[in-house]
Amino acid sequence: MTSRLLGREDLAANASAFTAAVLLGASVVAVRVAVRDIPPTTLAVFRFGQGALVLLGATAVIKPALLRVDFRSLRFAALLGAIFFSLFPLSFNFGLQFTQATRGALMLATMPIWSMLLARWSIGERLGTRQMVGVGLTLCGVLIVVSERGLNLETDGRALLGDALVLLGAFFAALYGVLAKRALNRQHPLTLVSYAMLIGTLFLLPIALWEGLVEESGRLDSSLALIVLFLGIPGGAIAFGMWTAALARLSPTQVAVYVNLNPIVAAMLGVLLLSERATPVFLLSFAAVIAGVLLVNWPARERTIVGAM
Repeated sequence: MTSRLLGREDLAANASAFTAAVLLGASVVAVRVAVRDIPPTTLAVFRFGQGALVLLGATAVIKPALLRVDFRSLRFAALLGAIFFSLFPLSFNFGLQFTQATRGALMLATMPIWSMLLARWSIGERLGTRQMVGVGLTLCGVLIVVSERGLNLETDGRALLGDALVLLGAFFAALYGVLAKRALNRQHPLTLVSYAMLIGTLFLLPIALWEGLVEESGRLDSSLALIVLFLGIPGGAIAFGMWTAALARLSPTQVAVYVNLNPIVAAMLGVLLLSERATPVFLLSFAAVIAGVLLVNWPARERTIVGAM
C-alpha cells in the first residue's frame, strides 16, 4: 500500500472549501449582529441580492457565454435556489430566534451526516471507515467547543422548535450539495450558483417586502451597511461561489464536513477581536475538527502489487 498526496486540483478544491467555511463562519457572527436591527428575511435578501448581482456581473465580465442557459438548466437552478437561498436561510434564521446559538451550531453540524445519507441514495457516494471516523471527529470538535461556550440542554417547547428548524436547515444545505453535484456534471459552478442565488432571492422578496424591506433600506447606518456589504460580497458571492466550485471537484460530504469549522471560526474571532482566551479545550476542539476534515478528504491509499511489471 502506498499513500498518495492530494493532487493539485484536489488541493485547490479543498482550499476553496476551507476559505468558504472561514467566510461563512465569520458571516454567522455578522448575521447575529445585523439581525438585531434588520428582520431576518430582509437581511437574507440584502445578502443574497448583492451576492447574485456580484456573481452575475463577474460572470458577464469574465466569460459572458456562461450566462446563456437553457430552460431545463434554469429550472434546476430555481430548485437549488429555493432549497439553499430561500428555505435554508428561513429555517436557520428563524430557528436561531427560538434556540440558543450553541445548540444551533450543534444542529448545523449534522450537515455532513445528512450529506452522507443523501449522497449514498442519490449519487452512490461511498465513504470508507476512515472518512466516517473523520465526520465523527468533526462532530466531537463542534460538541466540545459549543459545550465550553455554554450549551444549554433544557428542552422547553421553544428551544425544541428552534432545534428542529436549524436541523431542517442542515438538511436543506446538504440537499443543495448533493443536487448541485449532479448539475455540475453539465454546468459551470459560476453559472449554477449565480442563477440559484438570484432566483432564491426573488422567492424571498415578497416576505422581505412585507417585513419592510424598503423602510429598512433607508435606516441603515454606516456600520450596519458595512456589515451588510460584508455579508453580500465576501460572505455571499465569494463564499458560496467557492463552496459550489469545491463541489465540482469533491464529493458532497467532503465539502459538507468543512461546515463544522463554522463554530471554530466564530470562537477564533472572539479570541482575535474580543480578546477572549484561547483555552486548552478550544485548542482540542480545533484539532479535532481539522483532523476530521483531513481524514475525510485525504486520498485513499493505493495498493502496490509486489512483482507487478
